[in-house]
Amino acid sequence: MPDKPNQTPPAQTQSYPGSSGDMVPEPRDEMRDYEGRDLLKGRKALITGGDSGIGRAVAIAFAKEGADVAIAYLTEHEDAEHTRRLVEQEGRRCVLLPGDLGRAAHCADVVDRTFRELGGLDLLVNNVAYQQPVASLDELDDEQWEHTFAVNIHSYFWVTKAALRHMGEGSAIVNTSSINGLRGNKTLIDYAATKGAINAFTQSMAQNLVDKGIRVNAVAPGPVWTPLIPATLPEEKVKEFGKQVPMKRAADPDEIAPSYVFFAAGRLSSYYTGEVLAPIGGETLPG
Repeated sequence: MPDKPNQTPPAQTQSYPGSSGDMVPEPRDEMRDYEGRDLLKGRKALITGGDSGIGRAVAIAFAKEGADVAIAYLTEHEDAEHTRRLVEQEGRRCVLLPGDLGRAAHCADVVDRTFRELGGLDLLVNNVAYQQPVASLDELDDEQWEHTFAVNIHSYFWVTKAALRHMGEGSAIVNTSSINGLRGNKTLIDYAATKGAINAFTQSMAQNLVDKGIRVNAVAPGPVWTPLIPATLPEEKVKEFGKQVPMKRAADPDEIAPSYVFFAAGRLSSYYTGEVLAPIGGETLPG
């Protein structure tokens, strides 16, 4: 039987970008109960923000499905090494690519290194993200606005543009959006704006690439218990995190990663492109 999902966490804080091992409770992000079926056998994947949280769970799920994985991340070396060990336990290769994905040159380098070290690139998961809440637009300065956009949407553009030089028919791109990109968030103004941009970028690229046989989709989760939460939200917000959805709790990354497998595996989703799948704990949206 799968582990019981985490309930609402206690108040806590971390320094950005945060660490899974310091979270209470630790998130379920190792896909321990997941059984692969060779859905991605022989595939080569790049996952940005792949060291922890959703990215870690996706990396392990892809490995269990037969893919080799490269994970790009900022400075969370301990988390990244742990993810690599878990991928290698499944008999797959894992390449670690640290550095600032808010820089165009690094994004291009990450793609090139993935292609060289894995011997190809079939699957791309744009997942890296930054957020920092503000009380008002006056509090949101130019530096934060530009940094959030550089990490959350410019990196998706830079990485995707470089990756397409190596991707062909049958390849798949999965972008991480958010519920906040579907309905906004009064304290995550810049973050929500980037997530809305990701949805439009996903739909536009799906149309642009359909004739090349490359599918592009997005996953837009609701609250998920990852290091980004205690590293960027006030303690009192962490204590309430996830209570707002009908299920009264945040998701664990293990509950979100199968959506990425679905979109990555042509056997499951060959007729899906330009879709935004929203695992949001029972919340319903108009439209």
